[in-house]
Amino acid sequence: MFSSFFCKTPSVLLSRRNNSSSPPLFAFKHTFQMARSALDEMSDSGAFMRTASTFRNFISRDPNSQFPPESGRYHLYVSYACPWASRCLAYLKIKGLDKAIGFTSVKPIWERTKETDEHMGWVFPISNTEEPGAEPDPFNGAKSIRELYELASTNYNGKYTVPVLWDKKFKTIVSNESAEIIRMLNTEFNEIAENPALDLYPPHLRAQIDETNEWIYSGINNGVYKCGFARKQEPYDEAVKQLYDALDKCEEILSKQRYICGNILTEADIRLFVTLIRFDEVYAVHFKCNKKLLREYPNLFNYIKDIYQIPGMSSTVNMQHIKRHYYGSHPTINPFGIIPLGPNIDYSSPHDRARFSA
Repeated sequence: MFSSFFCKTPSVLLSRRNNSSSPPLFAFKHTFQMARSALDEMSDSGAFMRTASTFRNFISRDPNSQFPPESGRYHLYVSYACPWASRCLAYLKIKGLDKAIGFTSVKPIWERTKETDEHMGWVFPISNTEEPGAEPDPFNGAKSIRELYELASTNYNGKYTVPVLWDKKFKTIVSNESAEIIRMLNTEFNEIAENPALDLYPPHLRAQIDETNEWIYSGINNGVYKCGFARKQEPYDEAVKQLYDALDKCEEILSKQRYICGNILTEADIRLFVTLIRFDEVYAVHFKCNKKLLREYPNLFNYIKDIYQIPGMSSTVNMQHIKRHYYGSHPTINPFGIIPLGPNIDYSSPHDRARFSA
């Protein structure tokens, strides 16, 4: 979401003809100037207003699917800095899909994406050694995420966001909606996943997960951005109250059970974790979410360590990328790009969450 954030715009999906072997064409019709990054998504009241994702196709095991689950066909473009992209990377790792679906991370700090305009966004390094953790685009030779969007749609006029789930066969974007990408990764690739038994959206918990996702998204996932990008005091005050009400609710829930929807890991935990892991290192300072640090919440803090220590999860957290992006890419918030030194939290230290039965 954003050029760094995961933001969304309306779309019209066109078919070339009724031919399943032909890639889709995407047309975008707008009656207003689209925002090019989350920094542009402001209401007249000074509140941050996130817009919708654009590419919303679905990989499916349905025999008639234009996008079937095939090993080696798809590629995930991410930024380690972006929480929405990190959701998807977490699923690749814990479902055991990182051999079937490769991924590439962009550089953490936004740069000019074209010489002909002023857009700042995600770019690839020019070599494997330029930026530790980032790699050049291995398939299209794109210099930026923007170029991938323009390859997929020549008349695209929306935001150039990560994650991008790319179809190498049709050379197009399948989806840039993280909430839907993780659902695909959860179920549609089970025949080739190394951990197919892990179901993060089990049928008996779906209603609870959906309800939990809703208040966590509004209050926490998107809530930190509503605090950080507010340009007037009133919307900031409203957002920060909602944020801490939601964090207090999480703390209360986690005092009684290991995970947010019970004693099994679910999608809701992954969606919550990617925000929490960034909180004390970035959001408390950069987004003015400093009423209380997560280290001051005993249940939440141990919960973060518990999730971080799930095999594969720690590899999805690159704190150098995270801090360099936020502090280095938002000049209206941090004009000199100074990166705070700490707090350098050790999330691999022991936690107490095993006290709850599975």
